[in-house]
Amino acid sequence: MTFDEIWTLEKSLWLGGREAYAALLHPRCLMAFAEVGILDAETVIDSITGPRWREVTPSDYTIAQASADLIVIGYRAAADRPDAPTYCCVCTSTYLLSEGRWLIIQHQQTVEA
Repeated sequence: MTFDEIWTLEKSLWLGGREAYAALLHPRCLMAFAEVGILDAETVIDSITGPRWREVTPSDYTIAQASADLIVIGYRAAADRPDAPTYCCVCTSTYLLSEGRWLIIQHQQTVEA
């Protein structure tokens, strides 16, 4: 799996709504955000309301395939939405191959000052 292939999945979460999250989050997924803490998959999916990002651009990205069924990506993101300043953060996501599909089992964001 290349970064471009996994980025297609990752980007769909930035730009998509609840349906994207429901399709890509592993049921045991944990996500960590400095602003709100550690959330499980159900809480994350339930929290998706309001406007999503209009565009997101990755930089300084890397990919590590730990095994045939586990991939970790890291990147910086610059995300834009209408009437808001650009949101810049450092992220990691861990994808697990589960029943033939790549699902996120972990995601973390650290806001850049």
